[in-house]
Amino acid sequence: QFQLVESGGGLVQPGGSLRLSCAASGFTLDNYAIGWFRQAPGKEREGVSYISRSGTTEYYADSVKGRYTVSRDNSKNTVYLQMNSLNPEDTAVYYCAAAEAFAGRWYLPSRYDYWGQGTQVTVSS
Repeated sequence: QFQLVESGGGLVQPGGSLRLSCAASGFTLDNYAIGWFRQAPGKEREGVSYISRSGTTEYYADSVKGRYTVSRDNSKNTVYLQMNSLNPEDTAVYYCAAAEAFAGRWYLPSRYDYWGQGTQVTVSS
């Protein structure tokens, strides 16, 4: 059974950091490109970051560029999202998603085949 599981979310103060993990089970993650998305209450799901299957290509939303870093360790079947300098606008449920065949426009949820259940990130003092 294909499954993605996010972890690492929580409550953090403004300016703080968190590292999210996206672990795969039931399939080999290195066959998939991975996108990170987030959804705040009352807002649409938005693309945050993307990493190619090999890890050689990364994309970021303008709102997180320079603060977030995506990486992957295919030997551990896990993708990470390091989030620094967090601010309250980063508060959302964060999801990872896997795409078997990447077809551009990484920020569109419809490009992805499998989704995790999400992990809550709350930035507040």
